Amino acid sequence: MAFRSVFDGGALRTEFESAGISPHFVPLIWKYVLHNPGCDLSDVPSLPSAAYPLLSSKFRPLTSFLSSALDSNDRLTTKLLIRLQNGNSVEAVIMRYDTRHGKYDGKPRSGGPRSTLCVSSQVGCKMGCKFCATGTMGFKNNLSSGEIVEQLVHASRITHIRNVVFMGMGEPLNNYAALVEAIQIMTGFPFQLSPKKITVSTVGIIHAINKLPIDLPTVNLAVSLHAPDQDIRCQIMPAARAFPLGKLMDALQTYQMNTQQKVFVEYIMLDGVNDHEQHAHQLGKLLVTLKVVVNLIPFNPIGNSSCFRTSSEENVRRFQKVLRGVYNIRTTIRQEMGQDISGACGQLVVNLSEQRSAGGASKFKDIEDLHI
Repeated sequence: MAFRSVFDGGALRTEFESAGISPHFVPLIWKYVLHNPGCDLSDVPSLPSAAYPLLSSKFRPLTSFLSSALDSNDRLTTKLLIRLQNGNSVEAVIMRYDTRHGKYDGKPRSGGPRSTLCVSSQVGCKMGCKFCATGTMGFKNNLSSGEIVEQLVHASRITHIRNVVFMGMGEPLNNYAALVEAIQIMTGFPFQLSPKKITVSTVGIIHAINKLPIDLPTVNLAVSLHAPDQDIRCQIMPAARAFPLGKLMDALQTYQMNTQQKVFVEYIMLDGVNDHEQHAHQLGKLLVTLKVVVNLIPFNPIGNSSCFRTSSEENVRRFQKVLRGVYNIRTTIRQEMGQDISGACGQLVVNLSEQRSAGGASKFKDIEDLHI
């Protein structure tokens, strides 16, 4: 029998309500589990007597366990391999930053050390992006809201997490209900993350983007665009055929009108594919009517089979100069973290026979540092 995670909030509240137990006990259970690793649900104090047999018969404090935690050489990145109760595994990545080492508007930043957690929403991915290691796995299954939140629980026992980005394995908006519930749990007691410190990345699932202003109005949206026109986009992101670029831009305009928020645009730099100066002009014209921050991402190798190469630093700088200088679009270059442990953007993939990834780690400019 498969048990539910106690962090599957909707399921737990439904069971409590059916048994006549007030759902206000649910966050208290979460707090106890969060602060008491290895506990049993019978240990949770001050619950109604009817709650204990219900919890023991249908739920577990955690349905996953931390199989390994691998640190990068600079110890700024930690990749977590998390084993699920169905035997599959997912990866999550902790990235540590110190804002005092950076500058904003030419001045030193205030603040200090903090950590961002990159979480997975699926085992594998249906999108099949050709530059992403996760796509080579194919799609295995969606994660429950509890399995998503449990990644935060495991990471919180290593370091305090301030920011969460849904940029790990899977397409978050293809697991929409679990995504929304997981974020609602993360922003409530006891985690209490600020919605403005949570970013959801998508290849551009239009019908789901249209629902975000209602369900998650203050969470950041990042769109994995990666090309300035539909033809190139379809070549490197086969799933883009279902989401025409014109309709995606219309959806982003509507999203922006409804939320009054800037949109992050992620653009992977592939040598000779999408990194020419003409591509920068095409991208600038495409985005000029939107309020966006473009994040240029150096391509991270995903093994010997990759047909792509990383753009030269000169091409990346030239691309940035066009977007900034000609189109006045704020454009950053992601400093990759964790390549030595395969924890960088596009490198997350689980080899189920070995239960670990092969490869490297990267230095990534934290998306929550962009002061939008």
